[in-house]
Amino acid sequence: MSLGDDHQSSGDYDGPGPTRLRLPEEDTGPRRGGRSSSRSLVTVVGVVVLLIAAIAFANRGGDGSASAKGDSADRPKTSATAPSGTRPVQSGFAHDEQGAQSAAANYAVALGSDGMFDTARRHEIVQSLADPGWVDRLQSGFDADYSEAFLEKIGLDKNGKAPAGVTFVNRTVPIGTKVTSFKDSAATVEVWCNGLFGLTGEKTTNPVTSSWFTVTMRLSWAGNDWKVTETSQKNGPTPVPGDNPVSGADEMSKAVEEFGGFTYAR
Repeated sequence: MSLGDDHQSSGDYDGPGPTRLRLPEEDTGPRRGGRSSSRSLVTVVGVVVLLIAAIAFANRGGDGSASAKGDSADRPKTSATAPSGTRPVQSGFAHDEQGAQSAAANYAVALGSDGMFDTARRHEIVQSLADPGWVDRLQSGFDADYSEAFLEKIGLDKNGKAPAGVTFVNRTVPIGTKVTSFKDSAATVEVWCNGLFGLTGEKTTNPVTSSWFTVTMRLSWAGNDWKVTETSQKNGPTPVPGDNPVSGADEMSKAVEEFGGFTYAR
């Protein structure tokens, strides 16, 4: 389910296949005994070592060690959203671009959770992350989106509860963030997301499906933290589906129950 329809003030927050390694085809020509086999083994081991070293180097964050100026000048700068970037704070968000990205990613998770389908929980979520001057507008918009008619359409009761023996799933997983504008008191951040939405169960007419969408979050700096003023959403970017087989209802139900969703995105 996505974070919402494409309106500004509110909205309901609506694998790759296995990696294949192609080895060199077997040489059908004359062999030279054990020497050729040994040399091939050394070559394979050498390639593996080089790959491991390259991956380790690429993933290595800055360790504060000194380096030659020439090397540092030629080395590409890492993005603020890369894993080697500044660690996000655990409460409140930094008053900079990365803090705005962290806030937007986490707010996408909250606004794209199953808690939004319960009125009391939805009001709690919106009031905790909305700019005080925008709370009423955002809350009324979300309340209109999560109407009883909508809940009934997707198989939930008026309180947002699933039928007995069925588990409701609505999770949003941020894939990446991008700042499109930034000022000291305001920021606009796009959050690329993957979402899971549906009901687990053998006879459900709304099975759990996945979707890809981008949420645009407009934030303001209020009360020493980033707060939401507006949200909107568009579909994609959507990758090519992998060749993983679809899981059955029992396996999906078990996964949903055993794997808890994240409350902190980055």
